[in-house]
Amino acid sequence: MDFTRRETLAIGGAAALVTLLPAGAYAATSEELIAEFTGGADMADTGVELTAPEIAENGNTVPIEVRAEGASAILVLATGNPTPPVATFNFGPLAASQYASTRIRLAGTQDVVAVAKLADGSFARTSKTVKVTIGGCGG
Repeated sequence: MDFTRRETLAIGGAAALVTLLPAGAYAATSEELIAEFTGGADMADTGVELTAPEIAENGNTVPIEVRAEGASAILVLATGNPTPPVATFNFGPLAASQYASTRIRLAGTQDVVAVAKLADGSFARTSKTVKVTIGGCGG
């Protein structure tokens, strides 16, 4: 495949434009992502358990655990990240438990939100604020 000089410059210019756009210019907000996941349904404040540290010394590896008995899916969001979706865990009917643990990356102090879709079609939500510090200095 041969490109002319003009075609090459056009492709390079388009790539540069996409690179220069701010990260949030085309990303959905956390609330939009939650509404998409739930279909706009109401959410209960109980039914999801989120474990995360209050203070994280290193925002690159923050351990979290999420549990929602009877859930078919759990969505985890970091509301302050440029790309809020962190993970979606799906559980089949033969799953022994609806529990997951992982390490996530946080851009700074922010809320981590977990939304669970329960087997009966209802939704539950919880959140926890994680303070990201440098060297554990509480700043």
